[in-house]
Parts: sequence; structure tokens; C-alpha cells
Amino acid sequence: MIYQGILQKMRTQASTPVHYELEMNGILLPVNDYLGKNIYINHTGRIFCLNCGQKTTKSFNQGYCFKCFRNSASADMCIMKPETCHYHLGTCREPDWAQSHCFRPHIVYLANSSGIKVGITRKTQVPTRWLDQGASQALPILEVSTRRLSGLIEVVFAQHIADKTNWQRLLKADAEAQDLAVIRDELMERCAKDLDELEEQFPQQMNYLEDIGFNFNFPVLQYPSKIKSFNLDTTSEIQGVLQGIKGQYLMLDTGVINIRKFGGYEVEFGER
Repeated sequence: MIYQGILQKMRTQASTPVHYELEMNGILLPVNDYLGKNIYINHTGRIFCLNCGQKTTKSFNQGYCFKCFRNSASADMCIMKPETCHYHLGTCREPDWAQSHCFRPHIVYLANSSGIKVGITRKTQVPTRWLDQGASQALPILEVSTRRLSGLIEVVFAQHIADKTNWQRLLKADAEAQDLAVIRDELMERCAKDLDELEEQFPQQMNYLEDIGFNFNFPVLQYPSKIKSFNLDTTSEIQGVLQGIKGQYLMLDTGVINIRKFGGYEVEFGER
């Protein structure tokens, strides 16, 4: 059966393996059920803004029309680089939105996806953030009061460890298991001076965690030997056997597609 709807990032559940759902016009499709089957994705040519719902000729930043991309706080540069938060300067695009999203507890973590990396997320996004990144392991290391502070800490750690995922490596194999607690302790020692300075600047806003790590298993039948990425702007129709799901990627025997990248694109989806 073929369904039609507007693409949004797949919903995830931290089961074993990770369970994925794709919403198509109010219907939640269990994507895991399509593993080993020939699937069909066809872009109808229409794109809608995920923020305001209006039809747009081009999508910006994974689902915004140009107006929302320019004006919405959720599309500002400080969302990608939280250390650049400018709320305290009085120039936030949407102060009320910032209060409900940026001035909430955030987690600084280590994750093992394409290798070890440091990252940040709102506490309410645990463990969703790690599943969206395709992390096989994750370890929370600090809880802080604001998004800006989490970004400043991430910058300190990023001097010694990666802060981005290599998506090609992510889709080629399972990451080799690492002792994240040992890596955390080494990182804390190397960054002790900078962290002490941040604690002085932001007193009683940093809580060091001793959490047990998380482990995740993704539904992958076979990893591709060669990575070919589909682009719905240039290839509107995609077909192939679904061999795996990891992060927000569907891995077909004909190529891979990042579902989140094409947020707002109206597509037909189903088994062929």
C-alpha cells in the first residue's frame, strides 16, 4: 500500500532494536516492518514549511520556509551553535520561545556513533537525541541550567574530542564499543581548568553526573559497501530494498536517504 504525507523526522523508541515510525498524514507507519522489502519513495514536487505549514518553493534548514528560517528563533544560528546564544544581549528573535526551550536543563554527553563525540541536548530529549544520531553508546556527563552554558562546555571539550558525526562512517558499520566512563574521566582532567572557570562564571549551574551509560542496537540487516546518498531535489523517485535504519537514515540496496534532511517534502511512501 502507498501512503502520502509530509516528511518529518522519524519517531523513535529505545527498544531492542530501536523502533522507528514514520508519520504519513496522521498514520504512524512502523518502518521496521519494511526491512527486507522493496520500498518506494516519490516526491510529489510540493514542499511545506514544518513551522507555519505554508507551501514553499524551497526548504531551508530541514523544513523551514524562508520567512520562518529568517524570523524563527528555532532556526537561529544559536540552535546549531548554542555558545553563540544572544538572549542576554536582548536580541533574541522570540524571547518567550527561548524561555521554554533554552532556559531548561540541558545534558552534555559523550556518544559513540561514527566514533566518540561530545554533544548537548535538552534533558527532555534523552534518549531521543542519541537515537536520531545513530549512537550505539551514550553517557551523560553534566547537567546544566541553560542551553548557552551547555554550548560553552561543549566548546571546551571539542578542543580535545570531535563534536560532529561522520555520517558516511556511521552508515558503513557498527561503531566499535568504547569505555565512555574512562574517556569522560580523561576529558574532565584535561579540561579541569576551563571547567573551573565556567563554574565561577555560572555558580551552582553545573551538576557533574555519574550516570550509567546507555547502549542501543539499530535495525540493520546489512550495511552498504558503498555510500550513495539520494537527494529528492534531483531524484524525485527512489526504490530499493530496505536493508537498515540508523539515525534518521534509511539504507536501501540502491542508496541511502536522510529523512530529516527533507522535512516538509510531500512524498508517497510504501511497499512495491
